[in-house]
Amino acid sequence: MNIKHALSPLCGVLVGIASLGLAANANAAGEAIHIDRHEWNYGGIKGQFDPVQLRRGFQVYQEVCAACHGLERVRFRNLVEPGGPQFDEEAVKALAADWPNQIIDGPNDEGEMFERPPKLSDPLKGPYRNQQEARAAQNGAYPPDLSLITRARGVHNDSPWYLHVPQMALDILSGYQEGGSDYLYALLTGYKEPPEGFELSEGMSYNKYFPGHQIAMAQPIPDEGAVEYQENAGATSSMKQNAEDVTAFLAWSADPSLNQRKQLGWSALIYLLITTLLLYFAKKRIWARVKH
Repeated sequence: MNIKHALSPLCGVLVGIASLGLAANANAAGEAIHIDRHEWNYGGIKGQFDPVQLRRGFQVYQEVCAACHGLERVRFRNLVEPGGPQFDEEAVKALAADWPNQIIDGPNDEGEMFERPPKLSDPLKGPYRNQQEARAAQNGAYPPDLSLITRARGVHNDSPWYLHVPQMALDILSGYQEGGSDYLYALLTGYKEPPEGFELSEGMSYNKYFPGHQIAMAQPIPDEGAVEYQENAGATSSMKQNAEDVTAFLAWSADPSLNQRKQLGWSALIYLLITTLLLYFAKKRIWARVKH
């Protein structure tokens, strides 16, 4: 046997382990921010979005976040569809007609662009027409579109490689995909007074979970809670409840087909299991009379 070829797989494994170790050491050089995992009802391989929670989350988005952030990938009609907040269609039509951010459309018969109220087919636009206008209004900071924010963010595992690898395997088996939700919830609830000796730049806020701990966004949800829910909303308003509900809503906006996808996945697994059993028994029957 060629010793060189025999050792090549082992070398690949050793290189991979070494690279994980180097990555862990590199991360250890900076400050590691630990973010706890939150229990989400849509988490794991069986979790589903709760339409009642999504309706509360939309209320928080509308009253708190929409003043700066848009949802360009979410259409008003999506708020009616199964798997989401499932609002009444007529209520969403009225919501779209009263939405403060108009749609620029056209050209009209005179060749000019014009503004009109949104329709069900239009996105939930933010207050700014372009990035430059947004930065000018926010002292240079750009409020990002929130449609995919829970997919664009995540949590960092700062444990050593020999703990990180088993955790990765466990996450794969459990279907963990809520890192962005965990980060966003931590960010919304992480506003604190800066510790003694910490130099906070002008116009910045201290956040326990933001890299560097200085964030241009002021605390969006005050400690006493920003949004009061109705009596039949299914939860009592608080800062943490507001943060949890709006995080769930933004997780839905990033993955609106999650409920249907997981239902289809379970159907496929059951189908494959039944097919495997049928093939196994068919094989046993066909080859039963053949001598081995």
